[in-house]
Amino acid sequence: GARFAKWRNVLQLDPESKLPSDLAIADTVHTLALYASICQSEKIVPIVEPEIVPNGKHDINYCAAVTEKVLKAQFAALEEHHIYLPGCLLKPNMVKNGIDGPRADHDTVAKLTVETLLKTVPKALPGIFFLSGETALDEDNEEVATINLSTMNKNFKGQMPWHLSFSYGKALQKTCIATWLGKTENNEVAQKALKARAHANYDAVMGTYVAGTCASIGTDGNVKQAAGPY
Repeated sequence: GARFAKWRNVLQLDPESKLPSDLAIADTVHTLALYASICQSEKIVPIVEPEIVPNGKHDINYCAAVTEKVLKAQFAALEEHHIYLPGCLLKPNMVKNGIDGPRADHDTVAKLTVETLLKTVPKALPGIFFLSGETALDEDNEEVATINLSTMNKNFKGQMPWHLSFSYGKALQKTCIATWLGKTENNEVAQKALKARAHANYDAVMGTYVAGTCASIGTDGNVKQAAGPY
């Protein structure tokens, strides 16, 4: 089977401090490009993850502008390092508002995310696998991530040259973990919860997920390091 690796570099947003700086962006994208080059030299598929974390009060438009800037720089760096794009995958953030900023709806997140990707990601790249990203503690991060992905694939069906899918952590596992609690007697119900959310995200890849049809522990499962900023 395929062998792959993943490297994640994080960038912070802060309009007042003009973050991320050009130096931070350059360091991020060239580090990831060097990693990708090493991977491909060893016949390993690199998953490139330049993550812009949503901590802060900025609006979604600032995130869109910075994400576009970062992704343009990222693919320029990959080209400089002679990365074979059909043998590479991207794991980006969705374009979203800051956790404490004015909240954008799912259609706006989908629109700005896909438009940003269409401006920056070459057609040769076969797949984009989103990280779920952080949400405010009064939002259900599992459901939000699933709905956002489904909205993209529904609203932009046939308009994207690459496969749009998910590589979620917290937004795939929260209900499972909160149900399991490390107790053997909870194994079966926790496994069912994980399978249900995985299938919900499969539906999201098809653009057919119906909001609320996958059981979630909701905001009751939101704790620090599980759904909030880190």
